[in-house]
Amino acid sequence: MLITHDTRCALDTVVDLVNTLPEDDAAPDGLPDVATLEDFVRKHEMSDVGVLSEFDLSAVRKVRGRFAGIFAAPDARASAGMINELVAAAGTTPRLTDHDGYDWHVHYFAPGASVADHLAADCGMALAFFVVAGEQERLRRCEAPDCRRAFVDLSRNRSRRYCDSRTCGNRLHVAAYRARRKEATG
Repeated sequence: MLITHDTRCALDTVVDLVNTLPEDDAAPDGLPDVATLEDFVRKHEMSDVGVLSEFDLSAVRKVRGRFAGIFAAPDARASAGMINELVAAAGTTPRLTDHDGYDWHVHYFAPGASVADHLAADCGMALAFFVVAGEQERLRRCEAPDCRRAFVDLSRNRSRRYCDSRTCGNRLHVAAYRARRKEATG
């Protein structure tokens, strides 16, 4: 599956956005305030975003919840329905652009769109490409029992199981090794 630079950026953005959701009621929100949202926008080099407000923060949190639903969807049909709703509500207006040193690429958000609509349109379309390609199962949640972070499995054979092999994957492999060693000696 060919993934263009702008699609990869949108995928990274949607994964990071979904992973700001609190894992439970006791966990802090990863987007607690407008300043954090501004940092998120800056980190992801989102273009055409104006001054952000509490209204933007609330709207982005709602979009974030809808994206989380896509990562939890049981099948492509469910994902497609959620993506269609997100993209339609954003008032998608595809247009070619070249800016900030990047060659021609497509923006799906309308000029002057809110940051929430920007995210819904661009990230929604990036996820739509996976559904269209029959690769919806690559939109995953970490299999570590104490982690449910979202990620996109871009491995060649679709075998990635953890959000990060150096943390969650390594931790589980070490625990399994220790359990085997304990069983063998004990």
